[in-house]
Amino acid sequence: MEAIAAVRLLEETARVAPVAPTGLARLHDAHALLGEDIARVEASLLAATADGCSPATDAAAHLLTSGGKRVRPLCVLLGALACGRITDEARALAAVAEMIHLATLLHDDVIDDADERRGRPAAGRVFGNAVSVLAGDSLLVHALERTSRVERPETLRELFATLRRLVDGEVIQLRGRTRLDATEETYASILDGKTASLFRWALRAGARAGGGSTADIDALGAFGGHLGVAFQLVDDALDYTGGQLGKDLHADLREGKVTLPLILAAQREPDLYEALERVRAGAPRPGEHERLVAAGARAAGEVRERAWAESRRALDELTAVVDSPARALLGAVARELVGRLS
Repeated sequence: MEAIAAVRLLEETARVAPVAPTGLARLHDAHALLGEDIARVEASLLAATADGCSPATDAAAHLLTSGGKRVRPLCVLLGALACGRITDEARALAAVAEMIHLATLLHDDVIDDADERRGRPAAGRVFGNAVSVLAGDSLLVHALERTSRVERPETLRELFATLRRLVDGEVIQLRGRTRLDATEETYASILDGKTASLFRWALRAGARAGGGSTADIDALGAFGGHLGVAFQLVDDALDYTGGQLGKDLHADLREGKVTLPLILAAQREPDLYEALERVRAGAPRPGEHERLVAAGARAAGEVRERAWAESRRALDELTAVVDSPARALLGAVARELVGRLS
């Protein structure tokens, strides 16, 4: 039944998605269309990771060169192109979006005491946690410096607000490790702060750099917010069903993070709350860890449907933007990122 529901949701999404007149319809096509721009952003990122003191620069480069889809820089560039053209400002801000993301990953891996990131040892394991934190701080400084140079007060002001949301989201999540809060409201606050806020900023910054109107900026920002929510819902479901390259299965549960699959499972089986408390305290009864994993996996189907619903909302926002290959590729990004669950 879950497979049938997923197919229906995919068909419905396809009906409302923008169609590219050029036939561009995949994330790969976005990389192909923006190849030169992506290369320039990548060179800028490499330069930023080398600008500073070793070993912090080495830790930043270690993470940068471990791969990644570069979705956030793509969003900035496509947002600019959908509103006009890709400028030097858009390229600079695309690099900023990835620097912020990399900085949060470096910090998150220290907070989570992570062993691995993107299939390689986490920077903290190679260079030490203190160095990893400072590497993230250095990238944040580079990001703020570069944003200030484009002389867009609105974009810089929105970046400060986004950084506040990122920090608040992390604090709320960290607070949940000592006091169980398995509510959808708290989860939504974490999700918006830690993931959706940066996607929203990336699309707004790109649209503004490309010469978009206020309506364009607002529509693309809303698209980015829904895309970020969908993206994180998929990641949280994959933690229970498998398929995340470079991340251990069930890592969220081991790190004490209560994500939507477990929240929904506990709503259906209230006695899971006690089991969850014991697992988080490191004193599970026999079989309780396995029971929570199985319950999270069973709830992944509903999380999948919610991810597709967020993708549809994102695609609906795109209809306010003039049709173009760039708009269609933004739709393709939304569909493909959620399609990782299929």
